[in-house]
Amino acid sequence: MLRAVRLTGAVYFDFELSSPWVAQAPPSREIAATVMPGAERVIEYHLIARGACWGQVVDQQPIRLNEGDFIVFPQGDAHILSSAPGMRATPDMSLFARPITALPLVYELGGGGSDRARIVCCFLGCDERPFNPLLAALPEVIHLSAAAHDAATGWLATLLNIAVRESGSARAGSENILARLSELMFVEALRRYLEALPPTQTGWLAGVRDPVVGQALAAIHARPTEAWTVERLARLVGVSRSVLAERFTEMVGQPPMQYLALWRMQLASRLLAEGGQVAAVAAAVGYESEAAFSRAFKKLVGQAPATWRREAVPAPSNAPR
Repeated sequence: MLRAVRLTGAVYFDFELSSPWVAQAPPSREIAATVMPGAERVIEYHLIARGACWGQVVDQQPIRLNEGDFIVFPQGDAHILSSAPGMRATPDMSLFARPITALPLVYELGGGGSDRARIVCCFLGCDERPFNPLLAALPEVIHLSAAAHDAATGWLATLLNIAVRESGSARAGSENILARLSELMFVEALRRYLEALPPTQTGWLAGVRDPVVGQALAAIHARPTEAWTVERLARLVGVSRSVLAERFTEMVGQPPMQYLALWRMQLASRLLAEGGQVAAVAAAVGYESEAAFSRAFKKLVGQAPATWRREAVPAPSNAPR
């Protein structure tokens, strides 16, 4: 799923902070074009590299964040980080201007007090259209505490330490290394969130973990061009057709065949955006004819595939070579 929605990352800010301090971020849609050009959705998360602070979605309860914690805002909500709960600020939009120099941007902020913190801020861009069930399955806030001393926490801590060292190194290639690290940390955060879901949870992520629905999703993702039917999928996962259809719809929110059709459109949209010809893309996602694919794409995406391709592929430059 993450591969198909083009997850791309960047470590954007490295803040050295002294109390009292407060930083308020606007909704990510207001800065997406600047911080992650070309991304349809931007997800922001923060790593508490040193010290402690408070984090929250605006107008919601603050969460205490300690050294080694991660806080993720998957839905792109306006949010606040501060040295004490209840603080507010006006977002400084000039901070998000894409710099000429390499990322991250390093700032020292605050009132000079004795309580100090260091926070590394990451942005992740991904496709939102035509189909990204992962986004809908994520909450407004994910808080991963370093207090849980398990193998996953150790792995995240290792990535965090590498990111902090690279952030201050100014070595050649650091920006690319940090971008890959931000993606790794986000994927690991998703894994930890998935593992912590209660048994009663529904939604796409819960479906991934479900022994029946998860197998069906894995088969669809691995072999999207096959002529799947509910009966074929049910045989594969070892349940009846009715059990699979009911359980899949309950967990994922869509019947299996509708999910398959939407997933094919997500794959097709990516291929079209990369410059693929409509006929070749139709065959690549399991359609026997270009006409059938074009009808399905327009019905599910709202645009003809040729139009999508034309709008997604950058026009060639006329600059002299």
